[in-house]
This record gives sequence, C-alpha cells and structure tokens, in this order.
Amino acid sequence: MTTPWGELALTRFPEDPRDRLRAWDASDEYLLKYLAQEGVPLSGTVVVVGDRWGALVTALAEHRPAQITDSHLTQEATRANLARHGVEPGAVRLLTTQDPPPDRVDALLVRVPKSLALLEDQLLRLAPAVHAGTVVVGAGMVKEIHTSTLRLFERILGPTRTSLAEKKARLIFCTPDPALERPASPWPYLYTLPEGIGPASGRTVVNHAGVFCADRLDIGTRFFLEHLPSGGGGRRVVDLGCGNGVVGTAVALADPAAEVLFVDESFQAVASAEATYKANGVPGHAEFRVGDGLAGVPAGSVDLVLNNPPFHSHQATTDATAWRMFSGARRALRPGGELWVIGNRHLGYHVKLRKLFGNSRLVASDPKFVVLKAVKR
Repeated sequence: MTTPWGELALTRFPEDPRDRLRAWDASDEYLLKYLAQEGVPLSGTVVVVGDRWGALVTALAEHRPAQITDSHLTQEATRANLARHGVEPGAVRLLTTQDPPPDRVDALLVRVPKSLALLEDQLLRLAPAVHAGTVVVGAGMVKEIHTSTLRLFERILGPTRTSLAEKKARLIFCTPDPALERPASPWPYLYTLPEGIGPASGRTVVNHAGVFCADRLDIGTRFFLEHLPSGGGGRRVVDLGCGNGVVGTAVALADPAAEVLFVDESFQAVASAEATYKANGVPGHAEFRVGDGLAGVPAGSVDLVLNNPPFHSHQATTDATAWRMFSGARRALRPGGELWVIGNRHLGYHVKLRKLFGNSRLVASDPKFVVLKAVKR
C-alpha cells in the first residue's frame, strides 16, 4: 500500500498466502492522502474507528493514534502489521468497542462500518470527547456511504458533507457542533423471543450495537433453535460464532449440567451473549471468549459444537471463515463429538463437512436453510 508516510506491506489475519483479498482499499488510501495534502494537524489525540486490518493506524503510527475496533481479527492483524514495520509496542493504543473511549479527541477518523447501528453507537460514545476544533473525517467506498450515514453524523456530531468520489471511494467531512443536543443511546437493545422455539421460548435477548439482527430473531437462528440436538449429561458445548448467544443459552436452559463456551470474534457479540445469558438467570457454568474461532481450545475437549458461520468478511463474500470454523471444530471435538451447522442451502456446507469429517447428515431443511451434522470418528 502506497501512502504519504511510505510503502506498507500489510496482511489480513489470520495470514494466508493464498488469500487474494487486500488488507486495505481505496478509501484507506483516499483518507491518508487527504490528511497529508491538507496538512491536517495530528499532534493531538488521534482516534481511528473501524480500521479494517490496521492499515490506517500503521500508516499513522508516528502520531501515536488510538484504534477502536469491534473485531478481534482486526486487532491481531494490526499487531502483526505494526510489528512488521518496526513500530514500538504501545505506540498505537488498541481499544475495543467495549472499552471506555479517550476523554478528548482532536482528530477523529472513521472508517464507515457495514453496520449503521455500530456507527451510531460509536459516535454517541465518542461525542462527549469531541470539541469544536476536532477534525472529523470519515471514509468508505461509495456503496458503503448512504444518506442515512450522513444523517447520523449530522444528528450526533454536526453539519456534514461529502467529497467527490475517487476510485469509487468517498470521504465524509463533519464540523462538530458542541451545542448540538444529542439523542440518548438506544443500545444495548432488548427484546423477547417468540414462543414455539424450544427452551428459549419467551426469553430475553440483549443486543449491543452491530450484532446481527439486533431487534428480532432472524429466521435462520429460529430454524436452528427448533432443531437443536437433545440430550444432557453435562456435555461441554461450544456456541461458535455466538452472536447474541441465544443458541448457547437455549442449550444451557435445556441442560443445566452443560458447560457452554460462547465464542465470537466480535467484542460486541460476546458482550451481548454474556448479557443474554445473565438476563435469563440460566443455571450452570458458562464461559465467554473473544477470539479466532476455537483457537486456544484444547484438542479433543469438546462434545458438541453449534455453528452458524458467516459467509462475508466486511464487503467480500468468502467461505474462508466457515472453513476455519469447521476445521477448528474437528480438532476441538472428542471422538464421537458432533458439529451441528445451520446455513443457507446454496452454500453447500455438506461438501466441506464430508471433506473434513468423512461424513455429513441432513438433520432438517426448509426451502432456504439446512441443518447439518458431522461426527468426529
């Protein structure tokens, strides 16, 4: 990546030489070029929100920025990219969306996220630290910036306009208005599950901003809840890619002796899962972990893995995450242990499961979804 601060060799995480997706895009380049050409002052507190793989904070490392991200994978990619360029540890402050933001922000650089809710939450959390002299610049690809995006900046921070497009990327310029009366944050959001979906029927769900289907139960998860494996006996169960934790909570409600591990790469998701679990007074033992799938879980230590894998990485469609999740599940499962997967019919997960496990059985299906089971032999 060519920047005004030099050439950068950047990778995503986990690093895979076969991965042809870049660790930056034209909006990162456009934002960095603008900062240099306009001589934007970066001597104060610089905060970068939504940096996808650390490209922005790696380029700006000499200004000792703070990065705020919802993604564990982003943090790991950032650490690797900073180390690759000899940046001293601590030069970039790595914060999550669950951490308190800095008390003062002099330059706020926002890589527009896919989730408008997550953008709203972060702008509301940062607004008290923004002052009249704060430089606020957003960046995104043209297809990622909508009228609703600009209205959000205006409603929370102040007057907003956009740049001309360059390489299908666009910048957002916002002039902070300290006198603006900001709305109260609606996050986290709570709702009640419908009846007829098994042990989780009528239970409370807690969603932090940015978690999939924040205001209702999505149809795929509903179908999964209706076909979860029965059984008990104190199994060790993993809700892999747990989101708001409703699947793992349903298992814990059905089997109080189960030990449930909730895992997701999103800090917002794991916070939601823990809040959902606690809101329902579930007995038994649970662990909540932000991480890269089942990395760090001992081999042969799990009886059951439940998984609804994502098939997008930001704007890119990819099966790499699902493949890593399935591979991690096979390693973590005990002999005889089971991986249950919910997915859209067209994704063909049965082919991957047969390659990895040597077997795949259809448990349930409807016109859109399939529930599959693979057993570790």
